[in-house]
Amino acid sequence: MARTANSNLREEVAALKRQRTLDAATDLFYEKGYTNTTLDDVAARLGVTKPFVYTNFGSKSDLLAEICRIGVRSALAEVNSALAQGEPTAETLRSFVPRYVESVLKSQKNIAVNIREEKNLLPEHAQELSDLRQTFMAQIEALLVKACAAADHPLPDPRVAAFAIVGAISWSTFWYNPGGRLSAQELSARMTDTILNLVGGL
Repeated sequence: MARTANSNLREEVAALKRQRTLDAATDLFYEKGYTNTTLDDVAARLGVTKPFVYTNFGSKSDLLAEICRIGVRSALAEVNSALAQGEPTAETLRSFVPRYVESVLKSQKNIAVNIREEKNLLPEHAQELSDLRQTFMAQIEALLVKACAAADHPLPDPRVAAFAIVGAISWSTFWYNPGGRLSAQELSARMTDTILNLVGGL
């Protein structure tokens, strides 16, 4: 029992160290850009030595890939959750959009880094992220088609609508200010109304 507890504690400490490294790198890539940030900078932000960073991530490119994965996986989890509730309806879409907006705002820096630094991903990481995004877009399109069909309001071009919605929400990572006039919840509500009007006022 004691051995299991010690093992769990070690795993928790390792996860915390990994998360701290990710958070520091995310802030630096967001503030300074990937090219202008070194692993020494990440270590200095954490107040540790560079080997600490290497222990958690083998390279700066591995850090970038994981930062980019977080935003895409978060958004994909939301649409999969919506689709798992059963045959989508207009109400499914109405409940999904604000959750998606909030997940994007929660991962604001990750998504901004992803958009700006995609060119710096290693080919294998770029392909992995591309596959994740394609899966996400296919799921968004499926949700739109089914929800609009249930409301007897078929979309003329669901793929274009899906790209328009995802583009509009993703771009909010560059202009949304948490200290601005709108809270995340207020922005989610207004974005939801705008997007539902885009697909026919569902």
